[in-house]
Amino acid sequence: MLAAIREVAGDDLARYPDPNSRRLCEAAAALYGVAPEQVFAGNGSDEVLAHCFAALLGGRGLLQFPDITYSFYPVWSELFGVEHACVPLREDFSIAPGDFSREAAAVLMPNPNAPTGMALPLVAIRDMLEQAPQRLLVVDEAYVDFGAESAVPLIAEHDNLLVVQTLSKCRALAGLRLGLAFGQRELIEALRRVKDSFNSYPVDCVAEAAGAAALADTDWFEETRQRVMATRERLRERLQALGFEVLPSQANFLFARHPQRSGAQLFVALRERGVILRRWDHPRISEFIRITVGTDAQCDTLLGVLGEVLRDTPERAAV
Repeated sequence: MLAAIREVAGDDLARYPDPNSRRLCEAAAALYGVAPEQVFAGNGSDEVLAHCFAALLGGRGLLQFPDITYSFYPVWSELFGVEHACVPLREDFSIAPGDFSREAAAVLMPNPNAPTGMALPLVAIRDMLEQAPQRLLVVDEAYVDFGAESAVPLIAEHDNLLVVQTLSKCRALAGLRLGLAFGQRELIEALRRVKDSFNSYPVDCVAEAAGAAALADTDWFEETRQRVMATRERLRERLQALGFEVLPSQANFLFARHPQRSGAQLFVALRERGVILRRWDHPRISEFIRITVGTDAQCDTLLGVLGEVLRDTPERAAV
């Protein structure tokens, strides 16, 4: 990938980039066995999702997504004036596909979900498509490479499916901002029409070269994701040994809570010791902390600091 960046010539930098990012789309198409015309490229999956709201979700009717999920979904809904409703996760924080209305115009499904890390199997996605063929299903697969199943193979059978991915996570290109959407040609063309109507900033030539090379480097990709998943499971076991409840994760993070320490207490105590993680004030998940899976050494540091925190902070009073 770095070699591909170095090969970008001065003449390439002097010209505007390809507005359709054909090189990147062709690399993604080759990887997934689809046509290049079934791939859309943007500056990160956030931009791709924003185009989805503008091109596909606005004016259709009711959009549904989980109540505990990526915080930008309601923001985009408000920004683009999309009628929307949140569907509560089950008591165990899983997504139940049957809880989403078949009469809704669209469903935005994170798979795996964030911040829980829990994922639906591919058969559940297929069932959602078949049970409501008139309903558009947008599957946000930001974390899919860490153990879940991609729905991209289903687009050949279903014209009501759009799959959005990012190269920021398992491809390690967060600094270049690259996102992709996969769908049948009509959906991809709708995204392109909206983008071209107001957004004159396509993927730049350096990012496109790096992204195409990263998609082609399947050996590095497989080695990296296997290493992350192995570290995640090791971290999960160690957290459980410290008394944490840890949700099953197919992402590059873990969602955990401790029965004797509040989420806020852990968050503050860790931050004071230089360990930064994430926490939300949503009532259902306020006791959880979200821990990104780093290197083995970083995880060992976290576990050591967590052990100190658990020893040094008082248990909360029983409710």
